[in-house]
Amino acid sequence: MAVGISTLAACAVGPDYQRPDAVMSDHYKEQSAASSELWRPSRPGDEADRGAWWSVYGDPLLNSLLSQVDVSNQNVKAYEAAYRQALAVADAARASFFPTLSLDASGARSQSHASVRGSSGTSVLSNSYSTSLSASWEPDLWGRIRRTVEGNEASAEASSADLAAARLSAQGTLAADYFSLRYEDALKHLLEATATAYQRSLEITRNQYGAGMASRSDVVQAEAQLASTQSQLVAVGSQRAQLEHAIAVLVGKAPADFSIADTGVLSEVPPIPAGVPSVLLERRPDIAASERRMAAANAQIGVAVAAYFPSLTLSGSNGFSASTLGSLLQASNNVWSVGPSLALTVFDAGSRSAQVEEARASYDQSVANYRQSVLTAMQAVEDNLATLRILAEQAEVQNKAVLAATEAERLVLNQYRAGTVAYTSVVTAQATALSDKQTALGIAQSRLSASVALIQALGGGWERRPTADAVE
Repeated sequence: MAVGISTLAACAVGPDYQRPDAVMSDHYKEQSAASSELWRPSRPGDEADRGAWWSVYGDPLLNSLLSQVDVSNQNVKAYEAAYRQALAVADAARASFFPTLSLDASGARSQSHASVRGSSGTSVLSNSYSTSLSASWEPDLWGRIRRTVEGNEASAEASSADLAAARLSAQGTLAADYFSLRYEDALKHLLEATATAYQRSLEITRNQYGAGMASRSDVVQAEAQLASTQSQLVAVGSQRAQLEHAIAVLVGKAPADFSIADTGVLSEVPPIPAGVPSVLLERRPDIAASERRMAAANAQIGVAVAAYFPSLTLSGSNGFSASTLGSLLQASNNVWSVGPSLALTVFDAGSRSAQVEEARASYDQSVANYRQSVLTAMQAVEDNLATLRILAEQAEVQNKAVLAATEAERLVLNQYRAGTVAYTSVVTAQATALSDKQTALGIAQSRLSASVALIQALGGGWERRPTADAVE
């Protein structure tokens, strides 16, 4: 009989999981195929440690801030708790493979009343004591428990990938906010230097006016230009404060207890190896989560199909029952039972068929979601590769514009001092130079933001070190 049960338990109804194909090209359109790695089939690696990807920017403060995300970010902590919850659900499902044992003991005193014709009757008092050890076990004949465990384990792995995605999202948001804050610092330094230069121009204009070489309107224009720049300088402080507060929350600190010193320096954009599209299946935690949810949905088909088959339960108990506590454990008072029970649903008006169809539809939905996540990931990489390429070209042209505008500003100011041009020419040249410098700063900040977005689209860093545990 044991051999027969073992043979039955070896089968599991429902389809075995195989990862479906997804649309995948062998190179990125926005990256020269000649500079890409050779195409290779992807190897699952979403659990690999991505390393400190932010170290490519060479900013010690950024390194320090991003290392705090795992420790202090509350959203990441919430996903970590959800992952532990999913592990517990999988452990609970695995417990169904084993028998359930229960121990019972009871004691009771009862009274019964017996009446006899012509008398008031008598009361009889009696005691009863019992103890028993019982066991029950449901052999997994059709694989229902195994499919349940398979689905719960896949769901736990999906939760682990969700945790990795939440961590990467928080890190990317922090890095983008940090570079935006550094842009505000650099803009502040630019506006301060410009305001200082405009102050000198105003003094020159006043001197020219005092000497009768300039009109009052020149002085007013210089004053208006200086005030406008000072107003922009004040506005920079508001945006910077909001970014600093956002970074504080991302590292789990109260904004009042957090500050970042002004350096006025923007980091350089590092080279980022995009690799080949197939690597996204290894790096991207959201793709890993979609794939694991497919596996979980596939397992639920087996669970639904198993409901068509009978369930077998083996149970037994052994104990004692007596009217006196002292004689409870005597062999003559031993009571036992053992036997199987078989249950099969004969008619359910199509309920099981509907559940199987529901499970299959859920699986088809998860396949579509997986394929869409792969396409969306490739689009994000292509978008950011294109953005970085175009911004690099724009930065090169804009730097030439800054040099030309700065030189034009110097020449026009000298001409004004010599009295050969009107002050409106100075104002125009200064406004053009400031606008070009602000545009150049904005392009530099956009390039940094695009580089962070590209790293996120690629799934994080490029180091592949084995991790002992998915949760740090």
